[in-house]
Amino acid sequence: MAVKIAYYAGNTARAASSEVEDCIQPLCKTLGIQLIELPKASSDGGNIIKQSSPKLQHALVARNLALAESKNLDVLTTCATSYGIMCDTVDEFSRDHGFANSVNNLVARTTGIEYKGESKPRHLLHFLVEEIGLETIRDAVINPIRMDVAAYYGPNMQRDGATSGDDAFMPTYLEQLIVALGGTPVDYDSKCQSVGAPALLTINKPVMKMTAAVLADAKSSGADLMVSACTISHANLDSYQSKAGKISGKNTSMPIVHLAELVAFAFGHFPDRLAQLRVRSLVIGG
Repeated sequence: MAVKIAYYAGNTARAASSEVEDCIQPLCKTLGIQLIELPKASSDGGNIIKQSSPKLQHALVARNLALAESKNLDVLTTCATSYGIMCDTVDEFSRDHGFANSVNNLVARTTGIEYKGESKPRHLLHFLVEEIGLETIRDAVINPIRMDVAAYYGPNMQRDGATSGDDAFMPTYLEQLIVALGGTPVDYDSKCQSVGAPALLTINKPVMKMTAAVLADAKSSGADLMVSACTISHANLDSYQSKAGKISGKNTSMPIVHLAELVAFAFGHFPDRLAQLRVRSLVIGG
């Protein structure tokens, strides 16, 4: 029997990181996960709107959660930033009922629905480890990764209330998943460090230095590639690594894949991309 869950792609997956969207459906089909689209879902504000109007960002998130709630479903996302944003709204609503009523009033007056607190956000990583199980994932592997992989969590899913059952200060879920997929996790210090997303739009040089610091740390620790649990951070680490290297003077050259890609590859989907990834990792590593 398929496990049903609402799917929220976030702000990046269907634009700058379409490779994530390519992989999420076949990945979930392999594991018997049925993703239910929320066609009227909007942006969650990306922590950009929050800088000028926290209430508006919470309203956007509450509306998205209410759409899933109307289907009696939790919400799955592949992006640690989107997940952290949703957790922030859930926590704020739980902590301050007056504020929750105020935001819900705004949502109800403009859309006719409101968030009651029943639908919960889930990150793909947590869902795979806790709900599907590492043994089931290990049994589904067709193409073991067989590379040294640096796990990148980023800060947003490590904040209080967003870690699920993982450890906030020393998370291991992504490393456990890498092992289940046939890879070898690399120990490095910067796996939860911010790469500045989405501040790239306003403070470019400091963000490039933050991105370079994470990449250089993983590379010097022996990683063949990096897997990111965050779609927005994935774009920084992948698309801007050359610029980050030039600005910082650090060695930042490394293949970057998103969590959804790595799992899909291991399950036998897109074997040509996995072959290219292995060759690229060998060339860059050499």
